[in-house]
Amino acid sequence: QIQLEESGGALVQAGGSLRLSCAAFGRSFGSYAMVWFRQAPGKAREFVSAIGYRGRTTFYADSVKGRFTISRDNSKNTVYLQLNSLKPEDTAVYYCAAKTDLTHYDESHYFKYWGQGTQVTVSG
Repeated sequence: QIQLEESGGALVQAGGSLRLSCAAFGRSFGSYAMVWFRQAPGKAREFVSAIGYRGRTTFYADSVKGRFTISRDNSKNTVYLQLNSLKPEDTAVYYCAAKTDLTHYDESHYFKYWGQGTQVTVSG
């Protein structure tokens, strides 16, 4: 089992940057692929980015490619999401999730372990 806790969400102006963190507690963090999803009010939860166990494999949604960067530090049991060039449409609650492999990495219903979310609001 693994517990996840996100942090770093804030109110930021369009064009600004944020770094989200997701700290993991419990079983070996390095055994999990890690994924960020987001959910805007009235919308379905959507995939943002994924990273494999060692950080060598990454995936991004088209809407964030070139602006967001996912990374992980297995020595700190933490995954990060760097958000640059933020737009108002990036406003959402951002969730991290863990899975034992990267299959179905962009489908939220395949994930068992979730954090509580962190709010990102981009004013424009």
